[in-house]
Amino acid sequence: MAKIVVGMSGGVDSSVAALVLLQQGHDVIGLFMRNWNDASVTLEDECPWIEDSRDAMLVAEHLGIPFQILDLSEVYKTRIIDYMFDEYGKGRTPNPDILCNREIKFSIFLEEALKLGADFVATGHYARKESVWVNGNEEFRLLMGKDLNKDQSYFLCQLNQSQLSKALFPIGEMQKSAVRELAEKTALATASKKDSQGLCFIGHVRLPEFLQQQLQVKEGDVIEIDNESSAVKTHWQNVKSRNGLKDKDLWHAKFDATDGQCISRHQGAYYFTRGQRKGLNIGGKPQPLFIIHTDVEKNLIFVGQGEDHLGLYSAGLFVDDKEAHWLRPSVTQRVLDSDNVQGRFRYRQELFFCQVLKSQNGYNILFQEPQKSVSPGQFIALYLEGEIVFSGVISF
Repeated sequence: MAKIVVGMSGGVDSSVAALVLLQQGHDVIGLFMRNWNDASVTLEDECPWIEDSRDAMLVAEHLGIPFQILDLSEVYKTRIIDYMFDEYGKGRTPNPDILCNREIKFSIFLEEALKLGADFVATGHYARKESVWVNGNEEFRLLMGKDLNKDQSYFLCQLNQSQLSKALFPIGEMQKSAVRELAEKTALATASKKDSQGLCFIGHVRLPEFLQQQLQVKEGDVIEIDNESSAVKTHWQNVKSRNGLKDKDLWHAKFDATDGQCISRHQGAYYFTRGQRKGLNIGGKPQPLFIIHTDVEKNLIFVGQGEDHLGLYSAGLFVDDKEAHWLRPSVTQRVLDSDNVQGRFRYRQELFFCQVLKSQNGYNILFQEPQKSVSPGQFIALYLEGEIVFSGVISF
């Protein structure tokens, strides 16, 4: 029997994680993280932290386990919110949920759990951990959850071996339907609660209003790029050509104001990201408009009609050494030599095959088939036979 602290978010997944551990005979403590104080930019129809903490407390009482609320709002602002502002200001698209797991749940939260005498920290992620021995040393593999429709291993792609050694994912072997069924059977207060959307332990925020807290409105032009333009055709030719993979400047669409026509104005290029559809507020077009490129320095955004606009596609991406992370360094050469590496740079994105090449100052990740909406600042996660082996921030 182990002493385990469960990060209870007030949702059904973490509730069932606590239940499963209790049924296994462990000494379980429920701990809720309060990470956010400002409700001014949180959508009204999303559960604020007060409601979530109440639900977590009700579940803990029902299970008969100790429960505490841990205020981490100050460190969350420093490590996550300030990071978000900085990244958006540079024209990059951050993923705060991945940072929350690395910097909060399995760092500060883990430290607090260890102070309570915990042997492990558990969360309600749909992911799995496996212990293996390599050259006499124990290593921990981070594996996809058994429910591939709910797999959340991507959000854990920045964890290191020390963090994984203390991590448990009790529902990683379960299907979502089984989690709901067990919650209902046990009459948990969260059994029918809908899954949360938005930032980790915050909720769904109004992103433009959120960013305007520190990033000032800066009007600029919206340039529409015709899918039949010479600039797009040249780009697509480069992407489809395997020779183009040798030249990083040809991987992504990059346009200039002279390549299209100004059709509107925007409030700041750093509010937008490649592949974005919502927030443009521009109508009257045969097909919806999508962001195909942003230029923060010139404060321009470029749009194209249709979700399959050729300007959305890229041939590869680059991760700088400083932002590259090997979950198990012992598999590095195996990954570089493999033809079976798969990747994703968005949650629930279908895995795609790619090749990983070491360069002088980082890693070139070349797609077997062109991929849409690659944005600097996002995290790329690489999988080998269902295990996350590498992750990193996309430089370009």
